[in-house]
Amino acid sequence: MEILAYLAQGFAVALEPQNLFLALIGCALGTLIGALPGLGPVNGVALMIPLTFNFGLSATAALILLVSVYYGCMYGGRISSILLNIPGDEPAMMTTLDGYPMALKGRGGEALGLTGVASFVGALLATIGLTLFAPVLVGFAIRFGPAEYFALFVLAFATIGGVTGGNLAKSFLAACLGLLLGTVGIDSVSSVARYTFGWYELYDGIDFIVALVGLFAISECLVFLENTRQDNRPTMVVGSALPGVRTAWRCRNTIARSSLLGFVAGVLPGAGAALGSFLSYTLERRWLGRRGDFGNGDPRGVAAPEAGNNAAAGGSLIPMLSLGIPGSGTTAILLALLLSMNVTPGPLLFDNQPELVWGLVAALFIGNLLLLALNIPLVGLFARVLRAPGWFLMPMVVMVAFVGVYSLSNSAFDLYLMLAFGVLGYVLRKLEIPTVPVVLGLLLGGQMEYNLRRAMSISGGEWSIIWSSGISVGIYLFAIALLAGGLLFHWFVKRRPAVG
Repeated sequence: MEILAYLAQGFAVALEPQNLFLALIGCALGTLIGALPGLGPVNGVALMIPLTFNFGLSATAALILLVSVYYGCMYGGRISSILLNIPGDEPAMMTTLDGYPMALKGRGGEALGLTGVASFVGALLATIGLTLFAPVLVGFAIRFGPAEYFALFVLAFATIGGVTGGNLAKSFLAACLGLLLGTVGIDSVSSVARYTFGWYELYDGIDFIVALVGLFAISECLVFLENTRQDNRPTMVVGSALPGVRTAWRCRNTIARSSLLGFVAGVLPGAGAALGSFLSYTLERRWLGRRGDFGNGDPRGVAAPEAGNNAAAGGSLIPMLSLGIPGSGTTAILLALLLSMNVTPGPLLFDNQPELVWGLVAALFIGNLLLLALNIPLVGLFARVLRAPGWFLMPMVVMVAFVGVYSLSNSAFDLYLMLAFGVLGYVLRKLEIPTVPVVLGLLLGGQMEYNLRRAMSISGGEWSIIWSSGISVGIYLFAIALLAGGLLFHWFVKRRPAVG
C-alpha cells in the first residue's frame, strides 16, 4: 500500500502539464535520434543536457526529459536496423540479424510493429521491476565483484557462436579481432600506451560509435556501390504494422523471457543494454533450437533483443538511483546531471526527494504509453525510407554517419578511422566473416580485461579467485553447457548429409 501511495504522488508530479509535455518531446526526439545511424542514447541524452540548463528546468523535470529521450532512443534504434540493416546504436545491432531479412521478405512493417510491442512490454516490465523489486535486485547486484563480472563476460563470449549461426571458427576469429582492437589505448592499470603507433587520438582507445558506424553503415554503402545494378530496395513491400501486433502475441513467451533476462542484465552495473540484447537473442536461439528460423527472418529473433534491450534500459536505472552507480553509459550521463544539480543519488534519495524518484517512475509508465502510441501509427512513415532510391538514400546515410561521428569529438581522425572500419567491414563481409562478433569483442573486451586484472590485483596474482565464488562457478558451468550444446549442434548438422 505504501508503494501505491508513492506512485500516486509520482503520477501527480508526472502529469503536471510541463512534465507531461517534456515527456512527449523527449519520446519524439529520442525516437528520431535513435533511428539515425551512429547516434544513440548516450549521444542523445548528452545533446539534451545543455537544454536543461538553458531552460532552467528543475532536477525532476530535467530527469523526466532525459529519461524520455533515453527510452525513445531505445525504441528508435530498431528503425534503421530493420529498414537499412544499419543499427542506430549498439543494442539494436542484434535486431538486424532477423529484422532486415524480414524487411527483405516484405514484412518490414510487421517487424516494426512487433518491435514496438516488444519494446513496450520489456520497458513496462522493467519499470514494474524498478517499482517493486529494487531492494532485492540491488542487493544481488552488490554481490558481483570483479571475478563475477569476468565470468559474465566469459559467458557472453562462450555463446558468441550462437549469434551468427555460421562458421564457429570464423565467429571466434572475429571475436578475437574485436578483443585485439579493444586493447588499443592507455592501459588502465600500468598507464602504458598500447598499439597507438604514436597517434595520441588513440590514447583513449577506439570509440565504439566510430567502429559501429564504419563496420555497418560505411560497409553497407560499399556493398551497395558494388551492386548498383541490383538495387531492389525501392520495390520492397513493407506492409502494415498490425500483423506485428498479432505476431507479438504469438511471441509472448519469447518477450517475457527476454524482458526478464534484459532486466537482470540492466541491474548489473556496467553490463548494459548491449549485453542484455545479446544474451536475450542468443539464449532464445539456443532455447528454440531447430524450431526457429533465426538469421532468416524469424519474428522471435526480432522480439527477443528488442524486449531485452528495453528492459535493460529500465533496469540500469536501479543502481543509479539506489546506489549512485551508473548501470550503463547513458545512466552515467544522467548521474552527472543529477550531481551537477546538487542531487546525490543513493539510498537516502528515496527518503529525501521522493517526488523526484517516484515522479520519474510514473513518467516511465507514461513515456512507454506515449512511445507505443507514437511508434505503431508512424510505421508507414518510417517504411517510406525503403521507397527512396538507393542513389539518394546511401549518400544521405554517409552524410549522417560523417556528421554523427564528427560531432563526437570534432576530430577528422575519427572520420578516417570510421572509413578504415568501413573497409574492414567490407572485407569481412566478402570473406563471409560476421562483423557482429568484432563489435562485441570491441565493446566487451575492455571491461573483461579490466575486471580480470582487478580480480588478480585483489588476490595477489592467484588465479583461483576467478572461480572462488558460487556465482562465478554457476556462470562458468552455464557457459560450458551453452558452448558444448552449440558445438554438438553444429557437429550433428555437418554429419547429417553424410548420414542421409
